[in-house]
Amino acid sequence: MIINTLIESSLLLLFLVSAVGYALGRIRIKGASLGVAAVLFVGLAVGALDPNLKIPQSLFDLGLVLFVYTVGLTSGPGFFASFRSKGLRDNLFAVAVLAVAALVAVAEHFALRLPATVTSGLYAGALTNTPALASVIDTITNTAPAGMAQQMANEPTVGYSVAYPMGVLGVILTSYVLQRVWHIDFRGEARKLRGIYLVEQELYNRTVRVTQPDAIGQSIQQLVVQRHWHVVFARLQRGDDEALATATTVIEAGDLVSVVGAPEDVDVVVAALGELTDYHLELDRSHYDFRRVFVSSQKIAGRQLGDLRLPQEYGAIVTRVRRGDVDLLAESSTVLELGDRVRVVAPRERMDDVSVFFGDSYKALSEIDLLALGLGLSIGLLIGMITIPLPGGASFKLGNALGPLIAGLVLGALRRTGPIVWTLPYSANLTVRQIGLILLLASIGLRSGYTFVQTLGGGNGLTLFIAGALITFTVSISIVVIGYKVLKIPFGLLTGMLAGVHTQPAVLGFALEQSEDEMPNTGYALLFPIATVTKIVVAQLLFLLLK
Repeated sequence: MIINTLIESSLLLLFLVSAVGYALGRIRIKGASLGVAAVLFVGLAVGALDPNLKIPQSLFDLGLVLFVYTVGLTSGPGFFASFRSKGLRDNLFAVAVLAVAALVAVAEHFALRLPATVTSGLYAGALTNTPALASVIDTITNTAPAGMAQQMANEPTVGYSVAYPMGVLGVILTSYVLQRVWHIDFRGEARKLRGIYLVEQELYNRTVRVTQPDAIGQSIQQLVVQRHWHVVFARLQRGDDEALATATTVIEAGDLVSVVGAPEDVDVVVAALGELTDYHLELDRSHYDFRRVFVSSQKIAGRQLGDLRLPQEYGAIVTRVRRGDVDLLAESSTVLELGDRVRVVAPRERMDDVSVFFGDSYKALSEIDLLALGLGLSIGLLIGMITIPLPGGASFKLGNALGPLIAGLVLGALRRTGPIVWTLPYSANLTVRQIGLILLLASIGLRSGYTFVQTLGGGNGLTLFIAGALITFTVSISIVVIGYKVLKIPFGLLTGMLAGVHTQPAVLGFALEQSEDEMPNTGYALLFPIATVTKIVVAQLLFLLLK
């Protein structure tokens, strides 16, 4: 009776699987959990009860497109910026390791005589990449003979689902064991990385009295450029007069100056200017007020702080930008995004004007710009229709996974085109991405659960599990050993890169708990886009070339 009800109502089926899977995914065992990926396994379990327990193909396509596009929007700026300096080397390193993993999958394909569909799913599962699996299913649906398309489209999930658990646990085990063997000092590494990578740190404000002769008579801009200071000057008090400290402000003896930045950076500036005082100039509201303001204006999003001319137009400055749960130092090159909360210092009588300028509307941030979202997704789907010919008469279609991802990366890096702001507010992006991922996982699990159980019952499950584990450990050990011992990448950054190569948030969460700082986030953002693109392409090529 219950099964018949779920067969008749695909929406009830979808929400039930999503709710149960999400709840199970929050259960933590020794600091690790499956997270939202548990929705896939609940879908497999429910789908195994009856071959008719499925949800429409359109929901699968919607989930895939929403997920990869929003990932692209978020990762775009970091993706293109990562190709500077060692970022290019690190991205090529990731691509090389993923290529080696593909060779392992090819060897297993011939040694075990696996179908191309299962091999491609095994590769995606061992590297825990749902978009890669989805891209293979999408390719099969579009290329397989009509009578065989449904059966073939279910087969990649068999390899994926068997390999996925060790794809998570194996990576965590590799990281945990090697950090103990090598006695990693995460705190020491994080201190050395300041000035090389963007690392989130505590920001604080100190008031210094200017006494050093070599600082007197110079402008703030001269001092910052000459001494490579990474701080923001907020206010200056000279006698009874108080003013904002701008780039053209000239320092004089006895001035009180408010300095904002990371503790070690502020301490250097204090020593160079004079002496630390107990006075908190930043808390004085007699002349200037300070307030957190939401960036909700479409005119502001995607623009650099230095281009807004706040000191000239409003007599105001921004000292910090809070994006999500992270505080960033507000520099002239900082690009604002919808949903940012900026800490503004301004004359009391101009504060309302500044708030209006930034928008400061929580309601506006709750409304998604459907014009930008619709155009961006349309561009991505059009890119996905591009077909690339391959040797031997085969062809490679970018598809619904890679097309929207490419569009998201490019548009996310552009941020805006004229009046159109491509990026979504931080909270909106996370919500849309989560919805897309849940639709994707539930669809894949339900449509393949019955075939998955039938295959495992045939006695092939243990073989596939070992084959998937071999791919996982090949990638994990290669990344950590070569990265740490040969390329000399700090371990904290490397654990994030490992999570990025596996595109696995659960691994990232474990890395963050071990390091107790934000360095793994930097490594994750560095390699996540290129790893996602590479695995989507390789998974499809494995199917097309081995079938």
